[in-house]
Amino acid sequence: MSVADYILLIEDDATIAEVVTAYLAEAGYRVNHYERGQEALEHARNQQPLLVVLDLSLPDIPGELVCQELKRLGDFPVIMLTAKSSEEQRLIGFSLGADDYVVKPFSARELVYRVKIALRRTIDTIHETATGKLSFNKGALLLDPECFHAIVSGNPVELSATEFKLLLRIAATPGKVFSREELLEKVLGYTCDGYDRCIDAHIKNIRHKIGDRPKNPVYIESVYGVGYRFNGVKDS
Repeated sequence: MSVADYILLIEDDATIAEVVTAYLAEAGYRVNHYERGQEALEHARNQQPLLVVLDLSLPDIPGELVCQELKRLGDFPVIMLTAKSSEEQRLIGFSLGADDYVVKPFSARELVYRVKIALRRTIDTIHETATGKLSFNKGALLLDPECFHAIVSGNPVELSATEFKLLLRIAATPGKVFSREELLEKVLGYTCDGYDRCIDAHIKNIRHKIGDRPKNPVYIESVYGVGYRFNGVKDS
């Protein structure tokens, strides 16, 4: 699979697609637009995008399924577009691997801003963490920042770019308590009322993937009323 310098827009509303494409183009991005999920997935399989802007209401297949398949293809960010604004719906979106969630109607300028933040987070992760592999609990957990790889008990674990950066952020300082607000700002790149719960959704995903039990955690401990702490023992 080759990697191309473009943003993949999956949106069946022609008016919204035209406006989003125009604003992204004005910001210097090349946009490939598809109305149907299956066609967009086929294109992404052949040429991996920098980022995906995904509408959840598509004419052929549910956008949630498209998101899951996109996350299997690569670590590029996915921003969901939807008219569903409830906290439960946002948490479902984040649990599927979405990196951001924008509710319709939305400002095209704000969407471009969120695109820039998502792409900057990916670049920052590479620069901030290019200091070598991290090993915990006598090699039971390995994190490789250069290629975004996580290995648990010898088995590779598929984490999204956001999940990996979140795990790396707390694992780099074992014992330190991180508030949800701090993680939201440092990992997702912004602060917004009502979005701190998305950190909980990402932590839930990470725990599930690395086999960490919330009631008896080996690695990620919940600190009531504050946030999270990493309890893994760093190997020397």
